[in-house]
Amino acid sequence: MTVTFICTGNTCRSAMAEGICKRMLSERNIKNITCRSCGLAAFTGDSASPNAVEAVKEMGVDISAHRSMAINQYIIDETDVAVCMTQRHKAALMSVKPKCTVLVPSPEVSDPYGGSLEVYRACAGELEKYISKLLDVLTAETVPMNESHVAQIAEIEQLCFSAPWTEDGIREELGNENSHFLAYACGERVLGYIGVQEICGEAYIANVAVRPEYRRLGIGERLISAAADGAKERKCEFITLEVRKSNAPAIALYTKQGYNIAGERKNFYSNPVENGLIMTKYFKDCESE
Repeated sequence: MTVTFICTGNTCRSAMAEGICKRMLSERNIKNITCRSCGLAAFTGDSASPNAVEAVKEMGVDISAHRSMAINQYIIDETDVAVCMTQRHKAALMSVKPKCTVLVPSPEVSDPYGGSLEVYRACAGELEKYISKLLDVLTAETVPMNESHVAQIAEIEQLCFSAPWTEDGIREELGNENSHFLAYACGERVLGYIGVQEICGEAYIANVAVRPEYRRLGIGERLISAAADGAKERKCEFITLEVRKSNAPAIALYTKQGYNIAGERKNFYSNPVENGLIMTKYFKDCESE
């Protein structure tokens, strides 16, 4: 897997991010991920900003030999995950229709160019925290829920919902042959989960949740995709869910995953009361049988 960090000139943010990421990959002994960086408006061959070099040197990272690189189609084609520093960078990247996953830190990483060493230190600190979480996500696995996951999933429910499932309620699903719950786990830590219930060839996503500090890192998309793949393998005709009508980010995610609005349930949600949209994805292989 290749991760590419993208900013404007590839002399500050993305250069520091690449250096920090390489240090973490070495520290964690991660062998199946590599990283690089580039700039949307970079002059190829420029050195990293002196303050950028100094800021990450204090973190045990040496980017003194870094040379900037302008983005090109080869880099995009060889990238699995692109990390853009701002939404504007993402918009510019999307214009070339990349096939990779494109992420943006939240909050965005402001350009320290022209700032003091303290500004660069703050920027490097933001990048270090973000990259640590990113590597957690990229090295995590989607696995069937087991007893060791239950308490953490209940904790995530409490963090995410006004009417959360109880720990006992989640545990009961372990013995339900119609339930297929998945945990997205990095080691023993559960970062997110999804619950699918099936009957008579129909799959229903009962819930999906991600730890707040790990949102916008692609976990939801991975869980939704894994749930659909599992339902299809079990010969379900379709998979469906409800989503708050106001939850635009979730609706966009489901639409991207091939779900279409099939109806609306009045006052489906409480705290606050709101209609729920029914979104459904049909499996073509099943439709043609």
